Parts: sequence; structure tokens; C-alpha cells
Amino acid sequence: MCYDLSFSSGLEILTDYLPGLRGTLQPEIPFTDAAHVVAQSFPLYPVIVSGNEGFRLQAMEWGIIADYMNTPAKVSSQRSWMCNARSEKILDKKSYWYRIRSGRCLIPATGIFEHREVRGIKNKIPYLVRIRERKLFALPGLQTLSRIIDPGTGELISRNTFTLITRTANSLMAQIHNGGPNKARMPLFLTPELEQEWLSPGLTEEPMQRILGYEIPAEDLEYWPVWSIRTSKPHPLGGSKTDPYAWKDLPRLGDRDPA
Repeated sequence: MCYDLSFSSGLEILTDYLPGLRGTLQPEIPFTDAAHVVAQSFPLYPVIVSGNEGFRLQAMEWGIIADYMNTPAKVSSQRSWMCNARSEKILDKKSYWYRIRSGRCLIPATGIFEHREVRGIKNKIPYLVRIRERKLFALPGLQTLSRIIDPGTGELISRNTFTLITRTANSLMAQIHNGGPNKARMPLFLTPELEQEWLSPGLTEEPMQRILGYEIPAEDLEYWPVWSIRTSKPHPLGGSKTDPYAWKDLPRLGDRDPA
């Protein structure tokens, strides 16, 4: 799955990606340069949606709160699983995601993090993965207006929330995301043309299925191992969470792990 993003740039980079966003970068969007964003902290994040007047940027919470999560306890226990949506489920009429399929959005990023299990190394090795030759890309997602009862006041609160779409990993990402219950998954990386098509008004199920079925070629991704991202320990070389880090005894991808 994908629970760790990097957006190590200012919002201004979005106006180069989507010129129609120019003039919509409201100062009230609470986001600054973030080398590491964690889904399960349910952060506010800048999300691109399409409206009557074109593309616009809106701050939303990462992690859908579905309507069946009708108590604070259900939200607490189930929301973490709603940070990602499997592409295979979007058009499954039995799935919750089918009900909100019209709420399409794009999630801007400069990179994603994933972890690799290596035999003989105790901790999983984090990698930064990016689309080659693109300073910024946007991952498709779904968004909805979620309603929840405030446990303190009993008041019904409305929140805009989103989820990030994942798919079966390609040959590269299967080697990196090679462990855990959701191994061999990756974000639904798209071409710039497919990213914008995802936001097309009135997108029907046939082109939606084509987009959801797209698999980025392994050679279109670049990657490198980085220092541990989910730790408060400082980088041993004084670098950032996105800088390459040379882990001892780390085999190259494609090489057999040491016994």
C-alpha cells in the first residue's frame, strides 16, 4: 500500500503542473514543504479537484471516514484502512469505493516512500521512489464529504477526506514492497495525460477502467534507499529524509538477498 508521501516543494510548483490552478493557491491552505507525510496521522493535505470553474486546490484530510463509521470508536478502529483504495475495487458495485467513484481527485507529490525487507538486515529499508524526469506528479484518489459526531460536543461535523488509489506492483515495486500483508502493491502512477483525464467531468466507467488498469513501466521510475523515515533519530550524515543513504550490506535490487 502507500502510506508515506513526500512533497518537498512549495505549492507554487503546482501552477507549472496545472496552469489553470494559478490564482487558486489560497494562503489559508495549511501546507508547507514536507519531506515526509504520514497517512495514518490523517494530515490536512492539498488535493486537486475539478469543479465548474476548472481545477482548484482544496485542503483535505487523508483517510476517508465512511458513512458506516457512525461512532467515534468505529472511526478510530477503521479509518487507517481507508487511506488507500485498491484500483480493482473502484468499479466493483459491491464496494464502498464504487459509491464515491465520482469524487475523483489528484494528490500531488514529489515522491513516495516504500519499505523493502532484506534477509539478514533487521529493519526494513526505506526507499524514495519518483517518476523519472518529473519534479512533480499527481496520484489519483477519491474524495468525499465525511460526517462524524464530535465526541466532545455531540455535534455533527463535516470534513473533506480523501484516499489514494493503489494497484498491483510492477516488476520494480514488487522487489521494494516485498513484505507485509499488503506486499507487491504500489500507487497508481499515471502519465500526465492520464492524470488530467482522471479529473475529466463526466468520465464514464470504460475510460475510468482503462486509467485504473494502467501500469507504469519499471524504467519510468527512479529510486534510492534513504535513512529511516519513521524515526525521530537525526540523519547520521545530517541529510534530509529524501537524501540517498548507503545501508551496509544492502544488496542491489534484482540480486538475491544474503542468507
